[in-house]
Amino acid sequence: MSTQTLHITNGTSLSNYLYQLDIATKSNTVTWQETLCVGPTVEDISSKAFFEARKAFFESFYNISLSRKEMTSELKKLDDISGFTEIVLWFEYDLFCHINMVAVISLLEQKGIYLPIYLVCSGRIEGEKGLKGLSELKPDQLKSHFENKVKLSVDDIALAKGIWRIYCGKDHNLLLPLILRTSSFKYMSNCLKAHIKRFPDLRSGISTLEYNILKLVKENQITSKHHLVGYTLHYQGYYGYGDLQLERVIDLLSIFFTEEKGSLKLNRKGHLALEHQHNYQKELNNTIYFGGVSSLNYTFDKQQNKLIKTVVHAN
Repeated sequence: MSTQTLHITNGTSLSNYLYQLDIATKSNTVTWQETLCVGPTVEDISSKAFFEARKAFFESFYNISLSRKEMTSELKKLDDISGFTEIVLWFEYDLFCHINMVAVISLLEQKGIYLPIYLVCSGRIEGEKGLKGLSELKPDQLKSHFENKVKLSVDDIALAKGIWRIYCGKDHNLLLPLILRTSSFKYMSNCLKAHIKRFPDLRSGISTLEYNILKLVKENQITSKHHLVGYTLHYQGYYGYGDLQLERVIDLLSIFFTEEKGSLKLNRKGHLALEHQHNYQKELNNTIYFGGVSSLNYTFDKQQNKLIKTVVHAN
C-alpha cells in the first residue's frame, strides 16, 4: 500500500510554498488558521464552548467577526481522512506555533484519528545565524527538512496532549516539570519557559517580552509605534508573535514612553519599570487570557521561578 500523506501546516504562507514545491496539494493539506497562544481556550476544540470563546476573542481583540463556518472550514477536512496513511505536521520553533501544534495533536485524538504523526520543525540552521521559520527556508532546505521529518512517539503525543490540557486549565505551574521532559519537540523547553515569563514580573508588573520591548525603545532610535512593531518582530526570541499581537502589546506599553518629533522615548515610568522600581500590573490592567488563565491572575517570581497568584485575584 502506498503512503498517502495528510499535511497540516502552520498557515497559508507555508501551504502555498509547499504547493509551489510539489510537496503538497490543496487536496491533501489542512491549513491551521488559529492563534491559540493568545486568548481563552477550551480543551475540547470541536466543542461549542471553544467556538464561542474564540469567536468572542476575535471580535474583542482583532475586531474580526467570524462565523462558525469560517472558523471550522479547514478542520472539516479531518472529518474524513480514510484515504490517508500518515500525518505530517509543519510547525516552527516558537511559542505561537507550539501552542497551535499541541492543540492540533489533541484535536486529532479528540476526533479518534490514530495515524502515524510526523513533525517538520524549523529553527536553527547549520551555518546560518538566528532562527528560521519554515517559509524562510530555501527550497532545498525545506525539502531536506521534509525528508528528515521526525516520527512522534506515544510519549511525544502524550506530552503534547498534557501540555494542551494544562494550558487550557487554571494552574500553569504544572507546565514547569515538563520543561525538563525529553521529547522529539526540540524547542518545547524554550517555548514553555517563554510562556511562563509572559505573566507580569513580580517586581515590575510587566512581562519579559514587555521588558525587552522597553529595552528596544531605550537602546535604539525608534521613530514610531509602527517602527517598534517591526523591530520587535525581529528581536522577540521564542514568542513568534505576529503584527496584530505585538501591536496590542505595544499599545498597552504606551504609558511607558512618549512619542514626539518622530521619536519614541522612555518616560519616567518606563525607566522605573526597567529598573524594577515600581509595579505597574494594576495600571496596565492587561486582561489578556493565555489559555485558561488571565494574565491578571498571576505574577512570575523570578527567584522562585514559578507563578504566584496575585493577591487581588487570588480567589
